[in-house]
Amino acid sequence: MTPVKNPLLHRYWLEFDRRVDNWPPSSRWMMLLGGCGVTAFTVEDALRLVRESLFKDEPLPPLARIIEDVDITTLDAGHIRPNIHEPVRRGIWYPMGHYTSGGSQ
Repeated sequence: MTPVKNPLLHRYWLEFDRRVDNWPPSSRWMMLLGGCGVTAFTVEDALRLVRESLFKDEPLPPLARIIEDVDITTLDAGHIRPNIHEPVRRGIWYPMGHYTSGGSQ
């Protein structure tokens, strides 16, 4: 059964600034070089979910771009689209394996 989309939620696509030197030292963040997808109520809510779920105690790298209400079909068809969770619920849907629901859907 496909979940009903909550009209208060927005799909955000976050692209991090790859030119900066203050990326977390761990190579596990290499998966974020392509971006991060999160569904949230606001930009602030999206950033909070990403910070709490992915970065924990590490600083959030600077952002290069935030796309609100991103059209999923514009994302990379070879790598990103086949590896996302359903983006209709509040939480991180890309990268896969980091899905988290922050409660209200």
